[in-house]
Parts: sequence; structure tokens; C-alpha cells
Amino acid sequence: MLTGLHALLASRLVPPHGAAGAAVAAAARPRGDNDLNPGAPPRNGPLLPAAVLVPMVQRPDGCHVLFTRRTAHLSKHGGQISFPGGRLEPGDADAEACALRETEEEIGLPPSFVEIVGRLDTYVTVTSYSVTPVVGMVSPGFTLMPDAGEVAEVFEVPLEFLMDPQNHQRHGGMVNGVERHWYAIPFGDYYIWGATAGMLMNLYQRLNDK
Repeated sequence: MLTGLHALLASRLVPPHGAAGAAVAAAARPRGDNDLNPGAPPRNGPLLPAAVLVPMVQRPDGCHVLFTRRTAHLSKHGGQISFPGGRLEPGDADAEACALRETEEEIGLPPSFVEIVGRLDTYVTVTSYSVTPVVGMVSPGFTLMPDAGEVAEVFEVPLEFLMDPQNHQRHGGMVNGVERHWYAIPFGDYYIWGATAGMLMNLYQRLNDK
């Protein structure tokens, strides 16, 4: 089953950097926070490059996706559910290197446990980040050491739950005085929404060729 999932992901995702050259850019279809807000004003200024890892952990009962819950005291996105990741640094060779580095720094997952499969589409946030979601298959047997200053909790959600369209929701409300709409995939006490949910929706669309 996992072998089949791995093959499906490899066939549907944007190839990792260096695997297909210019085909990477051609295959990408930019997404972002304004997908559900088409009337939002255009952004001004350059976008900041960033990357996250979408970690898919191979478990006996199937594939699970690993998430972090950010500590509440952080000035940006405190308490929110996210994938491990962050801004590209000068020493990062590409988005894959950034995602692996940030993941090890945030939760202590060694890159040796991760096999990069490909990329989702670039995701542009309202905070002017251009995020490359990097999908990686994670072998079990790792021991995590979350950075207590950034990560309050690490947890897993079955991929089957996340890819079930019955669990896909659209929510809305006032954000900084502006009405906004976003994707959400609630799971128990965890409210997965915003950019993280948007990337999962992109994964669903890629797997279902939409």
C-alpha cells in the first residue's frame, strides 16, 4: 500500500529541484491564501522564499501526516497548526534543503529518515511568503526533540482522514478588519486551517488529478 502511495505521489507531484530542471517551474500551479478571496487587493513588494516539509510517516495501519502546533507566545501564528519549515537561508541549496534543515531544527527529525518525493505547488501567503511545500516519506524509528521555544506539540493525522472530501470545509470571518475565507480540516481538538489546510487541499487535488 505504501509503495503504491509512494509511486502515486511521485507521478502526481512536481519533481524535486534538480530532478527535472525547467519542468519543475512548468509543472507548478501557484496557489495561495487568496484562492478563496479573489477580490483581495494585489500584493506590493517582493515575496520572501520559504519552504515546509509535508512529512508522511509510514505506520503499520497506513500513512500518517505529521504536524506541529506552534507555541502560543510566538508573535506570528502563535498556537496554530503548521508543517515544520521556515525561510530559506543563504546556505540552503534549494527548498528541499531548507525544509529538511528547518524540520531538524524545529522537531529534531534527522534528514536520514526522510525520502523526498516531490513538491506541491508554490503557496503564496498574505504575509508575502512564497512557500514551497516539500513532500517526504518518513521511515519510523525516529525520536523527536521539539524546540520548546517554537513547538508546543507534535502530532499525526491519518492521511486517509485528510484526503476525505467530507472532512474538507470552508470557513470565514473578519481578519484584521477584513472579511476573509479559508480552508479548514478540523481533527478532534486540532483546527487545521489557513495555509496548512490550503496545502493539504492542493495535495488532495494533485492525488485526484484536479
